[in-house]
Amino acid sequence: MLNVKIYVTGTLKEQYYKDAIAEYKKRLGAFCKFEIVEFKEYKLPDDPSQKQIEGALVAEGQKILSEISLKAYKIAMCVEGKQLSSEDFAVKLDEIATTHGEVALIIGSSFGLSEELKRACDFRMSVSKMTLTHQMMRVWLVEIVYRCLSISHGGKYHK
Repeated sequence: MLNVKIYVTGTLKEQYYKDAIAEYKKRLGAFCKFEIVEFKEYKLPDDPSQKQIEGALVAEGQKILSEISLKAYKIAMCVEGKQLSSEDFAVKLDEIATTHGEVALIIGSSFGLSEELKRACDFRMSVSKMTLTHQMMRVWLVEIVYRCLSISHGGKYHK
């Protein structure tokens, strides 16, 4: 059974996002082991410099990488990543299940992910050319993992 872990910087505040994730987490139990691992955002001043932002991203990235299993296939969620259809991502998750057994999906803070962390990943994926909040991104990613695993198991959820 595939082990899916979503690594995120920041916490959810809105109950409706928490409820959505709880529902999909329950559904995912039929297809995989699923976990969300949260990290605190690095504290920055109100108007941070680019150097301060880069330093925060490096610190956040190092903390995330230190927690990810060495065998996990790492996917950085970033705007410059490749966009996949649900069917293509389902195939990718099937391949990861066979080759690695574990996938780490990484969502950064509102400033994104460090270049160091992105280089350490096996794949970069983008959900859209449009910007989503990182809270909404978390909900979307949990939903799409469920959708793709449903596709892989012959479900009709993607229709």
